Amino acid sequence: MGQQQLLLIILGVIIVGIAVAVGITMFQDNALSSNRDAVQTDLATLAVKAQEYFRKPASLGGGGNSFAGLTADSAGIEILVSTAFAHNANGDYSVKTAGTATQVIFEGVGKTAIDASTFPTYDCTVTASGYNITKVH
Repeated sequence: MGQQQLLLIILGVIIVGIAVAVGITMFQDNALSSNRDAVQTDLATLAVKAQEYFRKPASLGGGGNSFAGLTADSAGIEILVSTAFAHNANGDYSVKTAGTATQVIFEGVGKTAIDASTFPTYDCTVTASGYNITKVH
């Protein structure tokens, strides 16, 4: 082979290497973005279920206009959803701050790592009239 052919082969290998590296980075960014969206959607689902619990009379297994029954342990979240939902492919969800008469705070931690030890984390504050999702990480 001539020098020109070797140079073209080396140049081709470099271009393919760069394309693969860019593709991997784009895939990781898309996976993280997708996981963030999924965690927020799951937290919105929890918020709606918490509001249903708030409005349901205590005699029917609800909160009777209070979030106080939603304790900051596994039993608190299982009042609203199954264990399978609380630990699904999108993330892990828990009651971060036990419910009071007026609010409850949920936490959602995603499964796709931002870096070696940080995962996307969101808090969801639920009141009788609505909810607010805030980004922690």
